[in-house]
Amino acid sequence: MAEPGGGRPVTVSDVQQLVRRKDEIEAQIKACYWLLEGQKGVGMHEPLVDAEGFPRADIDLYQVRTARHNIICLQNDHKALMKQVEEALHKLHAREKEKHARDEAEALAEAMSQNQSLPQAFAKVNAVTPGSPASISGLQVDDEIVEFGSVNANNFQNLQNIATVVQHSEGRPLSVTVIRGGRRVHVGLTPKRWSGKGLLGCNIIPLQR
Repeated sequence: MAEPGGGRPVTVSDVQQLVRRKDEIEAQIKACYWLLEGQKGVGMHEPLVDAEGFPRADIDLYQVRTARHNIICLQNDHKALMKQVEEALHKLHAREKEKHARDEAEALAEAMSQNQSLPQAFAKVNAVTPGSPASISGLQVDDEIVEFGSVNANNFQNLQNIATVVQHSEGRPLSVTVIRGGRRVHVGLTPKRWSGKGLLGCNIIPLQR
């Protein structure tokens, strides 16, 4: 049998279909053997003639010959089908391995490109108070800040730049981008009054480049 669908990749559904056909053939073979069993227990090789060489009168010769012929044909079909099942499973397994290797390679390439294309950080979070707006937003100690609202490495001069953005954004979400564990992470931070000091509840220090 040609590859299912004229060259398209083998799927799990194709294998299941082949196995169903295999089960059907096995059921047909069993039915033919039952038919032979019903004919005085005649199997595949018992003689169909009596001791004098005449066709046996105690059995339905046509039924026996037909059943024997069908069994031989079905067994050949079964053998071919088993080969197809084996080949399909092999292709399926090989494709899974190939996909896994490709996924790993893509993940590695993405990680490498992430590292190469990470923007420059200008400040770092060195303290986050639990329960503060910064903590609730998901900001973490050692996060390196690359964007804080409108502030980035190109226009950052000192921490007053960040303080100004915070004061003008009270109660409104700020887009903050940090580098964490070698990856870029976006955080939505809303400066607001809380039980502690300031509007953020975190400490930020400039990065010395």
